[in-house]
Amino acid sequence: MADKLRSADAEWNGDLRHGKGQVSTSSGVLSGVRYSFSTRFEDEPGSNPEELIAAAHAACYSMAFANTLAGKGYQPESIQTHATCHLSPKDGGGFYIRKMLLETKGRVGGLDQATFEKIALEAEKGCPVSNALRAIEIEVKAQLLA
Repeated sequence: MADKLRSADAEWNGDLRHGKGQVSTSSGVLSGVRYSFSTRFEDEPGSNPEELIAAAHAACYSMAFANTLAGKGYQPESIQTHATCHLSPKDGGGFYIRKMLLETKGRVGGLDQATFEKIALEAEKGCPVSNALRAIEIEVKAQLLA
């Protein structure tokens, strides 16, 4: 199979503190979504790069987890994942993404909590977005729903 290419465009105008930008994806799902210093580091409405990374990670991991469960003979009814991107200040200035927290819940028949957690960790290793972020700490918390 050939590589699947996905793309996005970002535009930024002005300096870091007072400038503004917008981001769009080739699919059109995001189109002219605003981002700025205020949407990233303060509470102004709009998006930011870390939120977009968290969204991509939550979506990708949910799919990877469902696939890993199915590969082991379990039929997932639902997988819900909340991803939190930890943006931290660096010594000497600037910021870096130091950690991603994946909190996942799922409804899967015929499975106990310990096995659910084990498969959740295994799925994280096969998640393409996790693998792209491998240089940072990724923590997984899994809860099997009745």
